[in-house]
Amino acid sequence: MQDSWEALERECAACRECALHQTRKNVVFGVGNPQAEIMLVGEGPGANEDATGIPFVGRAGQLLDDMLAIIGLNRDNVYICNIVKCRPPGNRDPLNVEQDACIGYLRRQMALIQPKILVCLGRIAAMRLIDDKFRITRDHGQWYDVGGIRMTAIYHPAALLRDPGRRPETFDDLKSIEREVIRICTRTELSRPWLV
Repeated sequence: MQDSWEALERECAACRECALHQTRKNVVFGVGNPQAEIMLVGEGPGANEDATGIPFVGRAGQLLDDMLAIIGLNRDNVYICNIVKCRPPGNRDPLNVEQDACIGYLRRQMALIQPKILVCLGRIAAMRLIDDKFRITRDHGQWYDVGGIRMTAIYHPAALLRDPGRRPETFDDLKSIEREVIRICTRTELSRPWLV
């Protein structure tokens, strides 16, 4: 039987596979273009996301939007979601048991989207999707081929809010993503308002 966004979202909304469902206000499924060639994956929702059901809507989300704009992308031509769909209490890192309970939903999202490029936002997503020994300070900005998808990881926007000194290297990582989008994405038009 072929999977569908509607079925997947419905199943995810009713999920009780781990303890996070007990404290959530909303399941934070994902946002953006379901036909996107570029997928961004964070670790888990925070308080603003739990309240709205939309990923990356607080200060970190505003910074992510700004980061995307630097390379001509926006929420209309990417898809954004998280490893876990419910907020870990106090914004702690999601536990392995929570990630294990939720990873099937992400795998199904990836299968439906079939992205050409996947950008991990932070260490947790990179350790889960690229390499369990991934170190963000050492490995950010490097490219990996995983299951037919070009993958890289950059600092999580929340980490950049805490440590703005990481922004110059993140800018370099974003420009690398831009080059890869131009190289392999055939349907993604980068917005260049300053060139008009």
